[in-house]
Amino acid sequence: MGRYTFNLPDIGEGIAEAEIVAWHVKVGDRVEEDDKLADVMTDKATVEMESPVAGTVIEVAGAEGDMIAIGSALVVIETEGEGEAEPAATPAAPVAPAPPPAPEPQPAPAPKPAQPEPVVVQAPAPQAKVLASPAVRARAKDLGIDLAQVRAAEDGRVRHADLDAFLAYNGAYRAPGGSRADEVIKVMGLRRRIAENMAASKRHIPHFSYVEECDVTALEAMRGQLNEGRADRPRLTMLPLLIAAICKTLPQFPMLNARYDDEANVVTRYGAVHLGMATQTPGGLMVPVIRDAQDRNVWQLANEIARLAEAARNGTAKSEELSGSTLTITSLGPLGGVATTPVINRPEVAIIGPNRIVERPMFVPDGMGGERIEKRKLMNVSISCDHRVVDGWDAASFVQALKRLIETPVLLLDN
Repeated sequence: MGRYTFNLPDIGEGIAEAEIVAWHVKVGDRVEEDDKLADVMTDKATVEMESPVAGTVIEVAGAEGDMIAIGSALVVIETEGEGEAEPAATPAAPVAPAPPPAPEPQPAPAPKPAQPEPVVVQAPAPQAKVLASPAVRARAKDLGIDLAQVRAAEDGRVRHADLDAFLAYNGAYRAPGGSRADEVIKVMGLRRRIAENMAASKRHIPHFSYVEECDVTALEAMRGQLNEGRADRPRLTMLPLLIAAICKTLPQFPMLNARYDDEANVVTRYGAVHLGMATQTPGGLMVPVIRDAQDRNVWQLANEIARLAEAARNGTAKSEELSGSTLTITSLGPLGGVATTPVINRPEVAIIGPNRIVERPMFVPDGMGGERIEKRKLMNVSISCDHRVVDGWDAASFVQALKRLIETPVLLLDN
C-alpha cells in the first residue's frame, strides 16, 4: 500500500489561499480517479478538486469554511502498490483526520395497540412531476415554496422568474409548518465573500445617494410594441431598455464609468461599458458582467442578461464572467421598493438601482395650454456614488440626462 498526498494546486489566479466550501468525501471513503474531492472558492469562483488517483481517503484538511494555503495538503489517499509521493521540496502541511459522523438517533419503537384493527390505506393519486432546474428547486426549498403551486410562464418548466412572480403576488405567503428552531449557520463560501466585500466597500468608500422619479409610461408602451413584433427573439423586460439608456448617457459622464484604485490613488475611466448585473442566486448575490454593453442592441442585451443570470444561478458562470465590471446595475424586479441606496461594487465608483414601477395620477399638458389629470407609470431611479471621485452635481446631472431618455424613449433610437 502507498500514500498519495494531494496538495491544493495553484489555480492560476495569483492567489495564496482558498476556502473549502464543500467536501464530497470523508475519511474512509473509496474514491476512483477523477472523482470529486472538494469544492474550493477563490476570490472569483468556485473550483472543483478531482482525485488524480484511486484509493481510500485517510486524511482530509480542515472543515468546510476553513482557509487552506496553495501547495498545502488537501487530501491524503491510501493507494494500492507503492503510491506516488509528493516531492520533498513541497512538504505536505499537517492535516487532521475528519471526526467520525455522529450516530443518528434511532426512533423509539411505536407502542403496539392492545387490539389491532385492520386499517385500509388508500394510495394517493399520482402527481405529475414539476419541471424545474436543480437551482430553482433549491431556491424554492429555501423559500419553503411548493413548486406545484407555482404557475410556469413557458413550456411548463418553472424558472426563477416564475418564483419571483409567485412571491410578488403572494406577499403574505409563509412556508407551512409554523415556527422553526433556532439555527447556527457558519458564514462561509460566497456568503463570506459577500460579507467581506460589502464591509470593505462601506469602510473605504464615502457613499452618497441620489433618487429621481421618472415617468416610464412611454417606455413601457414602446416595450409592449417591441414585444408584439419580437418573433423568435426574447421577451423584453424593462432592464435591457434601461441598460441601453445608461450606455447612451455615460459618454457625457465618464467619471461614473470608472474604477478607483485607492492604494495607488489612480482613477481609470473606461471607454467601454462592462456592466455588472447584480443577480440573486441560491448561494447569495453574484455580479456577472455584460461585456461591451454599449455595442449591443436591446435584443442582444436581453439574451445576455438571461444567459448570465442563469449561469450565475446554476453555478456555471466562468471566472472571467464574474469580474472586470466598470459600473453595476442592481434591480429587485417586481420586489423593488420605492427607493434604494445600493452599496457600491468596489472598486467601481457608482451603482444604479431602478425601483418598482407604480401607477399614480399626475398633471400632464392637455395640448391646449392647460393641464389634465392622467394615470401614469412612474419609477424611481437611485444612484449611489463614491464621493471621493464623483461630485453630487455630476450624479444628479447624469440621472437627469438618463431621465430625459427614459421619458422620451424615441431618443434611444437616435444614433
